[in-house]
Amino acid sequence: MIKNIEINSSFSVQNLVRKTILNMKPYSSARDEFKEFETNLIFLDANENPFSNGYNRYPDPQQKLLKTLLAKQKKVSLNQILLGNGSDEVLDLLFRAFCEPNNDNIITLPPTYGMYGVLADLNAIENREILLTNDFEPNVDEILNAVSQNTKIIFLCSPNNPTGNSFSDESILYLLKNFNGLVVLDEAYIDFSSKESWLTELNDFPNLVIIQTLSKAYGLAGLRVGIAYASEEIISILNKIKPPYNLNTASQEIALKKLNQNTLNAQLKKLISERESIINSLKSITFIEEVFPSDANFILIKVDNATLRYNQLIQAGIVVRNRSNQPLCENCLRITIGTKEENNQLITTLKSL
Repeated sequence: MIKNIEINSSFSVQNLVRKTILNMKPYSSARDEFKEFETNLIFLDANENPFSNGYNRYPDPQQKLLKTLLAKQKKVSLNQILLGNGSDEVLDLLFRAFCEPNNDNIITLPPTYGMYGVLADLNAIENREILLTNDFEPNVDEILNAVSQNTKIIFLCSPNNPTGNSFSDESILYLLKNFNGLVVLDEAYIDFSSKESWLTELNDFPNLVIIQTLSKAYGLAGLRVGIAYASEEIISILNKIKPPYNLNTASQEIALKKLNQNTLNAQLKKLISERESIINSLKSITFIEEVFPSDANFILIKVDNATLRYNQLIQAGIVVRNRSNQPLCENCLRITIGTKEENNQLITTLKSL
């Protein structure tokens, strides 16, 4: 990570947030008004079913236990964390809090995660797309040239989906220091990368928002637990508009259990080893024209005919992702790293085509 950092002193959250959000009074739930959870109390305040089944009571709206554990593990403040029903909800909250419909704009860097554009459309926000370079790096000059006074957010996905590469620290740093809006760094795949998370620099950049998830490395995609790390000021704004009980009890309980286990490193080691093994095997297959470097749990490959090879794999019972509709990804397939047995079957099938 780059050191000798200069803070972006011209950035102001108060100037960025929508005025309606800044002035609104947030909803106060029953569990916000009475925060104690002692079992010997009689709760007649939240219109819940009184017959216990483990889930008849509303969950903790502020997810204190889960946030406390994350704060300890990630070495951030408790008030620098927002949890959402998947990362998509967290991203949507950023649009709702900081982007004025039919007025503001955001910048995305195709090829990238498609939900940024979907959420821009949903919230009536202009999406200014600036293509990555041919090396799949941010074109920082073109990005900053596209910035207007109504540009509120730049979205960076690093490691990037679908390309798999991590962006250079220099590019990220330059944007943080030269853009007065939010720089949202989506680190959904950071656990598979040899690069360090930007969480270590969070306190140095008031305009930095880091998105992470328990869906990938932690194997909890079905529970939908997304995480935003940012300044306390940004998190307090997002807390004003999040749904009161957005993360259910089961998700909180199982996430706590998973985070307390010591299985992550062992699984990551296996997946990264499998990733490198697959990359080496793919390079020897004649119709594969390029295997792109990956810091994620997937690999992007360029083939002679993506539609043909995709359909052949489907016929063999293997589902990958055809990314040919993405800019700079013509005839490209994205392959997720599976178990050793699944990966072996994939390579055997590809070699037989």
